[in-house]
Amino acid sequence: MSQAGNTVKIFDTTLRDGEQSPGCSMTLRQKLKVAQALAELRVDIIEAGFPAASPGDFEAVQRIASEIEGPVICGLARCVEGDILACRDALAPAKRKRIHVFIATSPIHREHKLKMSKEAIIEQAVKGVKLARQYFDDVEFSAEDGIRTERDYLAEVFSAAVEAGASTLNVPDTVGYSVPSEMSDLFHYLRQHIRGVENVTLSVHCHDDLGMAVANSLSAVEAGARQVECTINGIGERAGNCSLEEVVMALKTRKDYFNLETGIETRKLYPTSRLVSDVTGAEVARNKAIVGDNAFAHEAGIHQHGMLQNPDTYEIMRPEDVGISRSSLVLGKHSGRHAFRERAEALGFDKLDDEAFEQGFQAFKKLADKKKEIFDSDIEAILMGIDESQPGTWSLASLQVHSACGTATRPTATVVLQHIDGHQVTEAATGDGPIDAVFKAIERATGISPTLSDFRVRSVSLGEDAQGQADVTAEYQGRFWRGRGLNTDIIAATTEAFLEMINRIIRTADTAQAQPQSKIDAL
Repeated sequence: MSQAGNTVKIFDTTLRDGEQSPGCSMTLRQKLKVAQALAELRVDIIEAGFPAASPGDFEAVQRIASEIEGPVICGLARCVEGDILACRDALAPAKRKRIHVFIATSPIHREHKLKMSKEAIIEQAVKGVKLARQYFDDVEFSAEDGIRTERDYLAEVFSAAVEAGASTLNVPDTVGYSVPSEMSDLFHYLRQHIRGVENVTLSVHCHDDLGMAVANSLSAVEAGARQVECTINGIGERAGNCSLEEVVMALKTRKDYFNLETGIETRKLYPTSRLVSDVTGAEVARNKAIVGDNAFAHEAGIHQHGMLQNPDTYEIMRPEDVGISRSSLVLGKHSGRHAFRERAEALGFDKLDDEAFEQGFQAFKKLADKKKEIFDSDIEAILMGIDESQPGTWSLASLQVHSACGTATRPTATVVLQHIDGHQVTEAATGDGPIDAVFKAIERATGISPTLSDFRVRSVSLGEDAQGQADVTAEYQGRFWRGRGLNTDIIAATTEAFLEMINRIIRTADTAQAQPQSKIDAL
């Protein structure tokens, strides 16, 4: 039978079922863009829409049928004449086309929605398939809510559809009710009880209400289905549909188990996912399988060490296979020295001695307690700022700044500085602003009062918790001095910069008498 082959067709319904997801509607231009991406992804069938639903849907299906080549272009229709004729007209320009007709079959739909008898539904199904066959060689028939339909009756409906001319039979889990073992058992049953099943392709369409859409789809495939209906990122009604990227990569990664394959160009999965997310506004969860930001990201030190030795230790597929450039060793508070050194070397800091490396690593761990994620720019800023000379005479023990709104109260800063010999000095000052107050308090504590000539603050990394880099330049005894500070708090960064400058003045005075000159002391 046709479904006994080893190729699984991928029927993408992102533009039809996916777009029905609340908030995921697309403009005509966006639909054409997504359809082109799906063609490049090499899906077998694109369900472009429901032409009878609205003039906009009709136009979208017609434009896709006219402009997109490669996949079969499909339109959805109820088993009624008006829907079928709308599909005929909308799909007329397509070189390869299919009509997908459906009718509900479960007791709850028969009694409460359609108010039709079993016999009347079969009659309507046959009539719809026969009419569709007058205009299409490729006719798919779906029994809506098939999972909750009596098995013997479902087989009877499908048998009648085959006799009427359907070439694909789709079993929808319309409300995401099934479980994998039940799905597998149902497909085994249908393969044994549908008359003429050897001449058609069995298809499965699962929703994710219980979080089992992919698992149910794979169970159906294992039991003989050779078409999976799915969407990019799993978008769709309610909790969504079977995720295309997940079912495709499951078949590819576990080919040893399924012994099946698809025609999908998997390296297009990630860019297609991002495109659909962008046009629909439906963000992809960070922990989403295959295409989420964390799918190939590793933060735990043990995992990172294993990845550096051999990626197979913690990855069952290559990121390049889904269109991601490389795995990401996310540097955070759980990362270890191996990952930090690897990233430092990748950024060009491959000649750090052990002392400089350890100093950088400790600065990184301190920053990681403040930031959720460390970016390359953070690492560069840390390593470029390492001062490999002697420790400074003064270090910041604590800082408090009070800055009131209005003109009645001036900002106040209190600093506690730790001297290299162990004693502490506490000083407070007011200023025209919080930065001015900090500078004056440090000047009082150290006894050094340079004249500020330049002060700049800029962001050196990404994110809401990005680091701020402060650069301070001042003149003291005829010479210009510079200091730099790095912190997620810009006032703290400024304080560190000013204190570094003070330490340089003191360090130079301790080794030689500072001579007036007009150049800036290098970092």
